[in-house]
Amino acid sequence: MLLNVLYLAALAVLSPWLVWRCVRTGRYRRDLLAKLTGPAAVPNLGRRPVAWFHAVSVGEVNLLGTLVPAFRARHPDWLAVVSSTTDTGLAEARRRFADVPVIPWPLDFTWAAAAAFDAVNPSVLVLAESELWPNALAEAARRGVPVVVANARLSPRSARRLARVAGLARRRLLAHVTRFAVQEAEYADRLRALGVPADKLTVTGSIKYDGALKDRDTPATRALARLLGITPGAELVLLAGSTHAPEEELILTAFAALRARFPRARLLLVPRHPDRFEEVARLVEASGLPFVRRSQVQAPLAALPAVVLLDTVGELGAAWGLADVGYVGGTLDGRRGGQSMIEPAGYGVACVFGPHVWNFKDAARRLVEVGAATMIADAAGLEPALAALLADDARRERTGGAAREQVRRQQGATARTLEAIDAALSTTSRRAA
Repeated sequence: MLLNVLYLAALAVLSPWLVWRCVRTGRYRRDLLAKLTGPAAVPNLGRRPVAWFHAVSVGEVNLLGTLVPAFRARHPDWLAVVSSTTDTGLAEARRRFADVPVIPWPLDFTWAAAAAFDAVNPSVLVLAESELWPNALAEAARRGVPVVVANARLSPRSARRLARVAGLARRRLLAHVTRFAVQEAEYADRLRALGVPADKLTVTGSIKYDGALKDRDTPATRALARLLGITPGAELVLLAGSTHAPEEELILTAFAALRARFPRARLLLVPRHPDRFEEVARLVEASGLPFVRRSQVQAPLAALPAVVLLDTVGELGAAWGLADVGYVGGTLDGRRGGQSMIEPAGYGVACVFGPHVWNFKDAARRLVEVGAATMIADAAGLEPALAALLADDARRERTGGAAREQVRRQQGATARTLEAIDAALSTTSRRAA
């Protein structure tokens, strides 16, 4: 009950800001009642066992795009249910999983968590990467539902925070997880240092590699190319993907300088968060570069402007299929720990990223070691690193080929994760017996 009081107090303090955000961006309003009181009951006419998969937002939903179909193929007699926290995550989940029930994840009040478990009645709960909420985990434990964290990761910052309250973290969070299927041994070491028993830890590698090898010649990529007026080989496409402030300003400054040397160069700019689209549009306009907003393009463009602001959701993958050179966002701001460089690597894009990559430390290190990507030390290195790739066709091809090969070599995490889920189910069944 204390957590409920703390949550309510936090909502009271933050309510003016939340209302302002609702009015300004439209966020937080959709599915609010279901998040507060629990979703409608999930139809399960066959009374099948239910596997509940949860993803925070779009990135984690994309990860489930590999794991959920594999689970369903392995367990055809089970019903899969998918949930997400954010509006964009729910929209993407409903698009990806048209034949699977998709529900909003409840706010972490005891009554909302209990109502959600009543609605889903899961036999196992699979959380993508790092979404641990105390009341939801306690509800799973109370009902004897095993919890598996798939593709688990624990950044140095999160580890330090949990270490400050190690006893509380063990009791309210970590102890209620049946098994952690972690991306790499370093994350397992951090969890072990926080008191997680070794028999709860399985190093699987990253599932993101399994779904990452992509063909550039897809209907979605072809459609986007036609709409924007991109002709393969005619332009040099630089894509800056999943960017955060102040990266857009850094990219625009570098690109403006590069255009004098590379007149064929065009920039596709893709901010990470939709609620920043307007802010970034103003930045592009202030730069003086000719640009267009993707959301306003309804018919094929006669000519591709210098900059396209991709202010839509769900088109980043198709856009990576058009890129000659890439920049991976969240790696120069010093706060985010990087977005995934695995996705562009799977498309064979020669990528540049900054030093702040703790969310994907192993993936970044491996790509750099095999010559499949370039890591820069700071923002000053951005322009020269991009120029080196734009100037050298053979280098771009060699780097992109090495990136695809690295992705291919790292595959297999999905199968190992399924084994971890089965082990959690087996362990719970033995305890119940």
